[in-house]
Amino acid sequence: MAIELTRVEEFALITLNRPQALNALSFALIRDLGRAFDEVAAGDARALLITGAGSKAFCAGADIKELTGRSLAAQKHDAEIAQATFARLDRLPMPSVAIINGYAFGGGLELALACTFRISTRNARMGQPEIKLGLIPGYGGTQRLPRVVGEARALEMIMTGRTVDAEEAHRIGLVNRLIDGDAVAQGIAFAREFSGYSLPVLGFAREAVKRALDNPVSEGLRIEADLSTLAFCTEDAAEGMDAFIAKRKPRFKDK
Repeated sequence: MAIELTRVEEFALITLNRPQALNALSFALIRDLGRAFDEVAAGDARALLITGAGSKAFCAGADIKELTGRSLAAQKHDAEIAQATFARLDRLPMPSVAIINGYAFGGGLELALACTFRISTRNARMGQPEIKLGLIPGYGGTQRLPRVVGEARALEMIMTGRTVDAEEAHRIGLVNRLIDGDAVAQGIAFAREFSGYSLPVLGFAREAVKRALDNPVSEGLRIEADLSTLAFCTEDAAEGMDAFIAKRKPRFKDK
């Protein structure tokens, strides 16, 4: 199987399993990812972790052999399918963490960018090298990368196709944290820093921050007021405040 969806305690884990092809994104694999995202969305996992099989690559990008000799209509159709698939990841009801263990190029980096968080091993290398093939990113990279690292850095990465190492990726905010040792275990440890909180309220926080990037401050503040009021209306908010006053640990129920 090119995709493995497993459960690790309270977390869903997707492993891209094409190590012989550096976990490249074939069109079939993208369709499998979409089905896996739907299954995760319908389940009760506290977070989704995504990684690549082996130690060389998270995902080396699109399967270039599949891109040659295609009609423009077919290319546009499959690019839109990939964009929609990654949008499903972006909209999951639980946070997601890309565990970048090695290369994350092209569509592989675009997959990671659609996750809520990115952590990486110190041997990781990341980039959008499409320009070297006479192409540009087509699976969301031109939209999500500038939102993560800023317009100037995104333009540099996309227009030069250069690779950034893990240290630079961390410095520019492309990854949240550098990790050592067992990558999946470190991903689980990272996810546990937020997975005990109320999932609906975590969702409100994610939505408010995302909307901040697409609206003027005045509109963003209105959205924040609406979402913070919705959070206040949850049973989990009442539990959290009661637990704080009683000096005990809250017991959230995602309600």
